[in-house]
Amino acid sequence: MKVIYNNIIPFPGFTAINLFGVIFARKEYEPLSKRTLNHEAIHTEQMKELLYVGFYLWYVIEWLVKLFIYGKQAYRNISFEREAYTYDAYEGYLTIRKPYKWIQLITNK
Repeated sequence: MKVIYNNIIPFPGFTAINLFGVIFARKEYEPLSKRTLNHEAIHTEQMKELLYVGFYLWYVIEWLVKLFIYGKQAYRNISFEREAYTYDAYEGYLTIRKPYKWIQLITNK
């Protein structure tokens, strides 16, 4: 996974963002932790499952729906984020991950 450190993307206050499988990270977080890299690797697998563009479309739609339900907590309740935050501490997660795991997390708590 390619990581590009810079001072522009993502905006201040964020550590990293995954754009089409390339990680953009703020220079002050260099090097990224294993946990952050694993989190972003989980997102890359999710992107592949939805052919990248589908991932971003679903992400925005789900965020908008969850914004009405959870308010400021919408981001943490997006199914993609729920999977990534739940399993980012497990380094071998991607070797045992079932495809489309995030679907189970759309409504389940």
